[in-house]
Amino acid sequence: MTAVEFIEPLTREQGVARATELFAASFGEQPEGVWGAPGRVNLIGEHTDYNAGLCLPIALPHRTFIALKPREDTLVRVVSDVNPDAVASADLDGLAAGGVDGWAAYPVGVAWALRQAGFDQVKGFDAAFASCVPLGSGLSSSAAMTCSTALALDEVYGLGYGSSDAGRVTLINAAIKSENEMAGASTGGLDQNASMRCTAGHALLLDCRPELTPLENVSQQDFDLDKYGLELLVVDTQAPHQLNDGQYAERRATCEEAARILGVANLRVTADGITKADDPFQALKETLDALPEERMKKRVRHVVTEIERVRSFVHAFAQGDIEQAGRLFNASHDSLAADYEVTVPELDVAVDVARHNGAYGARMTGGGFGGSIIALLDKGRSQEVAQLIADEFERRGFHAPRAMAAVASASASREA
Repeated sequence: MTAVEFIEPLTREQGVARATELFAASFGEQPEGVWGAPGRVNLIGEHTDYNAGLCLPIALPHRTFIALKPREDTLVRVVSDVNPDAVASADLDGLAAGGVDGWAAYPVGVAWALRQAGFDQVKGFDAAFASCVPLGSGLSSSAAMTCSTALALDEVYGLGYGSSDAGRVTLINAAIKSENEMAGASTGGLDQNASMRCTAGHALLLDCRPELTPLENVSQQDFDLDKYGLELLVVDTQAPHQLNDGQYAERRATCEEAARILGVANLRVTADGITKADDPFQALKETLDALPEERMKKRVRHVVTEIERVRSFVHAFAQGDIEQAGRLFNASHDSLAADYEVTVPELDVAVDVARHNGAYGARMTGGGFGGSIIALLDKGRSQEVAQLIADEFERRGFHAPRAMAAVASASASREA
């Protein structure tokens, strides 16, 4: 059997050097600076963000680095270490939503979104990206790219939002708009908030109710794995992972239609009502009975129960009840498989192998339809369990997976 690949994060020095060297090779000059933003792994709370729910991400130590220099005109030129010989370009002048093809839509879209928001001082730029966030893994390589771009543009154009948590929400909104409207990826805000607002050693409890202010909608929750002798294993299944093929948007639309039928602004209102009911099980049954068809009932059941699982996980981990925390991981995955129907065979197999080999709990993480799983393990077992998953994948003829150890890390920052 082939040894499983572990993806190590770039050090700050390595990331800065790679991005700077690519910038110089591509544009023949030095950048004004280098910024970095992390990928994220969501501990629990999947497909809840666009339903005004709760989610609980941590920032990964794996980051995307951007070397950037502003321009006097409105031209944007970008290059990535994925394909260092191909510089993509677009002009911000007259640009409309959806007007950029391919990966360049993400960074170009950030500048476009800032200009749309009234920041007319934002002009073109040259940028080079170097990243160790695996692409298509469900670990939010796209948010790492848009958030690093937003932080860089904020600084070089003097917008002044990057230095405070509340200010960063303005940059997060530009990153979300870029992904939704320029790149056509229907993300809900979890990824960008994690990349811009997480702190080392903590999970970010993100409350996505639209009526909350930026100072009200997050709280830092202690996530010290060492304290309990634990590791969080992430396994990128390398199953094809696409969020812009209509599946994600279809589920989002179903949830919005269900909220309309139930007469609420969003499914969070429904979830909170069920939680506060004298008999939550009966309240959930009555809610589902009010919906017209089975698929909608299943989608709503996942969202409502998942929001409550986030609350329960935060409490269980804080109390050191790791068995219960693991059970909540398992229940989340089972709901995503049966009710939200966003898993694929690779995700289910990886979760099953982890569970059968000592994980307290395991679940898919991210939007689904491919991507990654996480498993809560005793310290020192990640390599062994990752190899068992890789061996089972080889037996089944799946792509070879990759693995990494997730440690709650810091948010986007200037690196050089």
